[in-house]
Amino acid sequence: ALVNLAKSLSKEFGGRGVRVNTVDPGPVATDLWFGGDGVAATIGAAHDVDREAVAAGAAAAMVTGRFTRPEEVADIVLLLSSVRTANVTGADFTIDGGLVTTV
Repeated sequence: ALVNLAKSLSKEFGGRGVRVNTVDPGPVATDLWFGGDGVAATIGAAHDVDREAVAAGAAAAMVTGRFTRPEEVADIVLLLSSVRTANVTGADFTIDGGLVTTV
């Protein structure tokens, strides 16, 4: 829904110089995943599995074999905010290490 909203906004406001793009991060190496009450700990507790094993399993599901680093998400946002991408609008960028295998 958010991607479709951004696409519509990009069409509505693009003629006024407003660019709208979306960035879809997959699992990112932050406290959301690795914190004491993070995703890995929550799933691990629910299935009686060590949280490190949960995180390793999630990383193994990604083509790159690792979580995205926060600065990688920031870098793509910075690039999209720059004049180097001045003609990019209505686009969706997934940064998930190849986790999502569908188009």
